[in-house]
Amino acid sequence: MKPLLQELLDYNKHFVTNQEYEQFKTTKSPDKKLVLLSCMDTRLTEMATKAMGLKNGDVKHLMTAGGIISHPMGSTMRSILIAIHMLGTDEVMVMEHHDCGFGALRPGPMIDAMKKRGISEEVIETLRFTGVDLDEWFYGYDNIYDSVRENVDKIKNHPLMPKDVAVHGVIIEPDNGEIELVVNGYDHI
Repeated sequence: MKPLLQELLDYNKHFVTNQEYEQFKTTKSPDKKLVLLSCMDTRLTEMATKAMGLKNGDVKHLMTAGGIISHPMGSTMRSILIAIHMLGTDEVMVMEHHDCGFGALRPGPMIDAMKKRGISEEVIETLRFTGVDLDEWFYGYDNIYDSVRENVDKIKNHPLMPKDVAVHGVIIEPDNGEIELVVNGYDHI
């Protein structure tokens, strides 16, 4: 059995040789002028966009654990701001989903899993000593609707976010793609 990396590189040679990339050619700016922030759940890799009739080139699609913005000045928020200010997007959609592993995430099992992979108690204690609250960082959420609203608020109220940007919040059902509107961003601009 080939290692995964070699399998991927071999396929890439075939992909390029057969010009399979042609079907994916598009511009840098999204045609629908939308930034989509969704969970990194494998069930959403294609469903998140296809359930709304979106295709390659329509959106800037960011995927994080839970579709969450963990820090207002972190890389996810920076990417959203770049899409708004530099890549011509006018709207943002936060998409979380039912049956989300991140929602159920709790610090105890996460820290135990890290220890099993070789992260020492000393490293964990050093992080805590320096002010990193791992219990908060590795805590998912209790209510998906509140989580969507909180993430929409983080984006909408960011000091670098233009006031005319609509920030929507939705929840998708990963089994069938049904989308439920939680926050209509047009109501808040």
